[in-house]
Amino acid sequence: MNLLTSQEWQEFIAQYPDIHILQTPTWGALKSFYGWAPKFFRKNNIGAMILFKRLPLGLSIAYIPRGPVGEGPWVDLWPAMDVLCRQERAVFLRVEPEIRQPAPEGFIHQQLPGFKPTLQTVQPPRTIKIDISPKDEDILMGMKSKTRYNIRLAKRKDVIITESDDVKTFHQMMLTTGNRDSFGIHSLDYYQHAYDLFSPSGSCKLLIASYQDKPLAGLMVFAQGKTAWYFYGASTNEERNRMPTYLLQWEAIRWAKGKGCQSYDLWGIPDSPEAELEDAFMERSDGLWGVYRFKRGFGGEVQRTIGTFDRVYQPLLYKLYAAWSNRRQGLYPS
Repeated sequence: MNLLTSQEWQEFIAQYPDIHILQTPTWGALKSFYGWAPKFFRKNNIGAMILFKRLPLGLSIAYIPRGPVGEGPWVDLWPAMDVLCRQERAVFLRVEPEIRQPAPEGFIHQQLPGFKPTLQTVQPPRTIKIDISPKDEDILMGMKSKTRYNIRLAKRKDVIITESDDVKTFHQMMLTTGNRDSFGIHSLDYYQHAYDLFSPSGSCKLLIASYQDKPLAGLMVFAQGKTAWYFYGASTNEERNRMPTYLLQWEAIRWAKGKGCQSYDLWGIPDSPEAELEDAFMERSDGLWGVYRFKRGFGGEVQRTIGTFDRVYQPLLYKLYAAWSNRRQGLYPS
């Protein structure tokens, strides 16, 4: 068996500093608090962190977020991975590669034989990525004029952005945002664990926007290699006319740029073609449509990964699980 320790996995991925943050052992440590068991697997120069979630009757499901990692054909990995998954009594293995659509010709057939595409995505397949390698002035000019205006307005209206370790206050704002915009959030412990695990290495920052010492908005931004991700953001219902979320996002971009990142991932927009997004965003506010209007203002490029693929080991149980999962979305939130 080609299993590695967490330290050995860290040494392996050090060769690939620009891998997705969801393939780091730190992310595996975070998920281990919430029922997932990370295992680190390598075959020659290709590998993956696999998360196993226990089900009743000794069964499990296996999940590779934004992997595999490394060089060489992925087909070298799957036979040995099958052995591991069967030992763990996995009903299926779900893989979400960090491969941008469209995939190279023949890629899915050659690299994912025996996998079937599924619409039960785990991480959002479509996002907006901003190139933050240019000068600040050029990044701003790539934004919508209204967004630039709101960033400057927040400055004029005395909104202050500070670094913070006050995860409790951030979580309170998340509760407000979730209730206002009708979406699920994590527990206080989850955000605290994320901050405690990632911030010591400088790969996570909690930023708070305030007016007259009153917190108005907050976000947690993460960085790995040349990419930063905006995973979690919140705001109160107070002083919204001061546009604190716009200045907050801009300062997060500047923080990422200061760390040497070249790409800022706004992480999650509706999974619709860009033309449809632009046609409908003024009329729709359900689901991720509510955040698309805000995120699109920061410019960048709409991108999509090739999606989600399952390798099924127990077909009958897989059908039952898929039917149950269709009624319960968001099983693997970030």
